[in-house]
Amino acid sequence: MTAVVEPVVFPKAVLFDLDGTLLDSAPDMVAAIDAMRAARGQPPMALADLRPHVSKGARAMVAAAFPQVDADERERWIPEFLDHYQRELGRHGGVFDGIEAMLAALEDAGCAWGIVTNKPEYLARQLVPLLGWEQRCAVLIGGDTLKARKPDPLPLLVAAQRIGVAPADCIYVGDDERDIIAARAAGMPSVVALWGYRLDEDDPIAWHGDVMIEDPDALRLPSAWPRTR
Repeated sequence: MTAVVEPVVFPKAVLFDLDGTLLDSAPDMVAAIDAMRAARGQPPMALADLRPHVSKGARAMVAAAFPQVDADERERWIPEFLDHYQRELGRHGGVFDGIEAMLAALEDAGCAWGIVTNKPEYLARQLVPLLGWEQRCAVLIGGDTLKARKPDPLPLLVAAQRIGVAPADCIYVGDDERDIIAARAAGMPSVVALWGYRLDEDDPIAWHGDVMIEDPDALRLPSAWPRTR
């Protein structure tokens, strides 16, 4: 008797982290940091020095730019950083190579996709139209949209609910360990985006994501995605 082979298909829905996964936002971030450094009589920061910290968030970036400053003082500078970043939003960075083709492949297959980021929601919502995604992105949840943010699974669970897909039928893609922890806690298969931002000491193998992908272009193939239920 011949075994029935199920066709390999895309998942029903995919949720993405934003910075370091869909978007190479480091150039915008370093422009914001450089404005802060210039105001304090300091030279620009090398993009390569800031880039690994971007997925860790605003506090990590300000700490990397001003390591000599007391942590409490740096905390008071976060609104200043966000103000500068808002002015630089979408001016220097852009989507990673291969992202647009991958999103188009998902859409052609009828797969809904959305964004779950720790970036403040107001900044994420300003970015989406600049990328031409306002009619394409099925759901957008920021770091302050709900009472918890990644690595808590709540944002992923709410995003799946808003799309109308069970968590087990959805996949989360991210470049930071918090992304993979949140996906596991939400009961979602995960993809580790190796093209994103990582510190030297980060070990993505130890995150135990379901698959690790070097290039977003590989995700144009349904066989590259982890299996959902």
